[in-house]
Amino acid sequence: MFTGIVQKIASVAASRQRGGFRILELDLGELGNEVGVGDSVLVDGVCLTAAQAKGERVEFEVSAETLRLTTLGSLKPADRVNVELAMRPTDRFGGHFVSGHVDGLGTIVEKMALPGETRLKIKTPPELAQLMVMKGSVAVDGISLTIAGLEKQAFEVSLIPHTLKATTIQYKGPGASVNIECDMIGKWVRKFLSPEGATKPREGQLTLEKLQEEGF
Repeated sequence: MFTGIVQKIASVAASRQRGGFRILELDLGELGNEVGVGDSVLVDGVCLTAAQAKGERVEFEVSAETLRLTTLGSLKPADRVNVELAMRPTDRFGGHFVSGHVDGLGTIVEKMALPGETRLKIKTPPELAQLMVMKGSVAVDGISLTIAGLEKQAFEVSLIPHTLKATTIQYKGPGASVNIECDMIGKWVRKFLSPEGATKPREGQLTLEKLQEEGF
């Protein structure tokens, strides 16, 4: 489990194919000394398992499906990625629950520098936008952000200067792809209220129809 608080911008040291998967080697700097074989690490919002840990350099085995469904398939040496180590029970919880299971890809369509913030508009498939709510949480390339604008096929987020400087979003502009993970609480609520996930409603039970009646 992760929080979406990026700990380091790491660089890709090597990317090579091995059989049906790819070896992704990252230079994590001093953060790599905290990683052991088998540990989970969030890389641009994707949960990966360390296959080899060699001090500052850590290797990950990335499956063909992960390469196909995320931006990791386009990574090459010298590219930069957001990195967060798995949270410990004693850690402060500063972002929101991030699993590292990407729901889909988004595309940055606008990047606006405003006084005190950078505003991003990201185009996303409608099925992902349906899982979002205004002022709710979303992970963009592993960054915990708050939804500041919402449309049927796009959403907006606002980054303070610190977040921009501490993440790879500073290097991305319109046309760039990003990994999107919607808030897992919203996904569970939608599943429980969907015809496929819901049981026969009891008297007084919360249903999707009741939420719609109340304007949600």
